Amino acid sequence: MTPFLKNMFVIARRDFLAIVATPTFLLFLLAPLFMVGMGAVGGLGASQLADSARGKGRIVAIVDAADVEALGKADARLRDALSGGERPMTLEVRIAGPRAPDPLVVAREKGSDTYAVMSGALERPRIIERNEGSTSGRYLALLAADVLRDRAAGPVPPVAPHFEALTSGGTSIAAQQSLGFGAVFAIFLMTLLLAGQTVSSMAEEKGNKVIEILAAAVPLESVFLGKLLGMLGVAVLFIAFWGVVALGGGFVAALQMDPAAIAAAGKPAAALAVAPASGWGFFIAISLCYFVMAFLLLGAVFLGIGAQASTVREIQMLSLPITIFQVGMFSLSAAAASAPDSGLAHFAQAFPFSSPFAMAARAATDGAHGIHFLALGWQAIWVAMTVYLSVRLFRAGVLSGGSGWKFWRRNRLAVTAIAAASTGAKAAAETGTPH
Repeated sequence: MTPFLKNMFVIARRDFLAIVATPTFLLFLLAPLFMVGMGAVGGLGASQLADSARGKGRIVAIVDAADVEALGKADARLRDALSGGERPMTLEVRIAGPRAPDPLVVAREKGSDTYAVMSGALERPRIIERNEGSTSGRYLALLAADVLRDRAAGPVPPVAPHFEALTSGGTSIAAQQSLGFGAVFAIFLMTLLLAGQTVSSMAEEKGNKVIEILAAAVPLESVFLGKLLGMLGVAVLFIAFWGVVALGGGFVAALQMDPAAIAAAGKPAAALAVAPASGWGFFIAISLCYFVMAFLLLGAVFLGIGAQASTVREIQMLSLPITIFQVGMFSLSAAAASAPDSGLAHFAQAFPFSSPFAMAARAATDGAHGIHFLALGWQAIWVAMTVYLSVRLFRAGVLSGGSGWKFWRRNRLAVTAIAAASTGAKAAAETGTPH
C-alpha cells in the first residue's frame, strides 16, 4: 500500500472511530425514530403519486370491427347510469385481427394500469383481470351482455365469460411509482442527515486546531479523502443497523401472524406481489449504489465549502445554499418519479446531482438493468470531478485558516491580468492600433 493510501485509511479510521465510539452516536443512530413527521410527509407524497397514477387506469376490449360502435354505445349508456365514484376505468377498444396483440401483452403494457382485458367472441369472452373477482372484469362482461341484448330479437342466453387472473407482473404502475418515490425520499433523507455530519466535524477540528496538525503530518489530499471515506463508513453502518432492524421486525411480525386469519383474508402473497419492475434484489442493490454516489457528491461539496469557514456560524451560512440546492434536487426527482417517461424525468436522470435519486426511482418502474450501469459510470465521472475541485477548495481553506476564500485570492492576480488583457485588446480594436 502506498503512503498516500495508508494515510488516507488512517484518517478514515480515525474519523470513523471518533464518531462511532461515542455515546452520542446512539442518539444519532436512533435519529430516524424522531423523524416520524418527515416519514408522514413522505407517505403523503407517495399517496399523491398513487392517486395521480391511478387516473391512468384503463380497461381494454379487443373485439371485431362490427362490434366497436355497439360496444362504445353500451359503455356510454352504462356509465351515465352510474355515479362518478362507481364508474369504471376508461374503456379502450381495439380491433381484433391477425395483427392484434395478445391480451396478456396488452395487460402488461407500460404507461398505464390495465385492470382488465376482454377478447374473443362476445358470447364467450375471455377476460384477463389484474385482481381476481374485480369489478373491472365484471363490467366488461356486462358490456358484452348489453351489446348482445340490443341485437337480439328474442330472449338472450346469458353470457358465459371465462375469467383469468393475471398473476405474474401484476404490480400496478401506481404501486411502482410509490416505490420509486420511497427510494427518492430515503436516499435524500439519509444523504442529508449523514453528509451534514462532515461539516460539523470539520468545524470542530478547525476550532481546536486539529486540522492544522493533520495538515502538517500528512498530505491534505489524504486528509480530505480519508474524512470522506470515514463518513461513508458511518453511513454504511447506519444503513446496516436499520436494515437488520427492519429484517428482524419483519421476521417477528411474520411469526406473530395467525395462518388461519391470513388464509381467511385471502391470498397471503398478495401483499408481497407489490414489487419494483427491476426486481427486489436488483432494486435494493442499485439503490444502495446510488446512495453511495449521492453521498460522495454531497459530502465532497460539504467538505470543500466547509473548509472555507472558520466559525460554526460561517459553516451554517455556507451549508444553507447547499441544503436548499439538495432540496431542489429532491423535488425534481420526486416529480420525475410521478412521470417516468417524460422529458422532465430524462433531464433529472441526466443531471449529475439529481441523477442518483431519479435513477433509483426509474429502477422501480423500468425493468431494464443495463441503463443503470451506464448511469453509475456517468455519476462516477462527476464524483471524480467534484472530489478534484473540492480537494483544491479544501487545501485553500485549510492553509488559509478559514479566513476568507484563499482559493479565490490565490488566483485573483491571474484573473486581473486576464481582465486587463481583454480590456487592452478591446481598446486596440476600437482605435485601430496594434495591441
